[in-house]
Amino acid sequence: MRARVFIARLGAALGMALAAAAPAGAQVERLAAASNTAISITGDVTMDDFSIVFENGAELAFSDLVADSFVADGQRVPASVYRVETPADPELLNGNQLCGAGDVTYLASWLAGDDLTAIAVFTGDEPPQSDAEMCASYFYAVAP
Repeated sequence: MRARVFIARLGAALGMALAAAAPAGAQVERLAAASNTAISITGDVTMDDFSIVFENGAELAFSDLVADSFVADGQRVPASVYRVETPADPELLNGNQLCGAGDVTYLASWLAGDDLTAIAVFTGDEPPQSDAEMCASYFYAVAP
């Protein structure tokens, strides 16, 4: 009887520890490459408020959210603009770089229509204000 109680308590403690280790409110989005650039460079990605992981396993971690809006195609839109924790220009599919013009320092994502998510990457020292400053952009459909 004591062994069952111990195992039940151990299981509950492990469950609570695992829940505490997961970031609160972390909602992972699975995004299917939809544009030619996304298909040939990044492939499908997964993204949450803490990082983006590319199809080949390369990852960029975010240090913080720096803005919740952004100018895309001349219009201010709700967006998430993240500072990249350790700037890099990872090698992705087919030997392509994410940006190709230096280390990515910021990443912005926003809805670009009913079924598309846009992701733009930036190399500047200051948080980007619009897509005019990007070094590359990619479009994705929300994957099931």
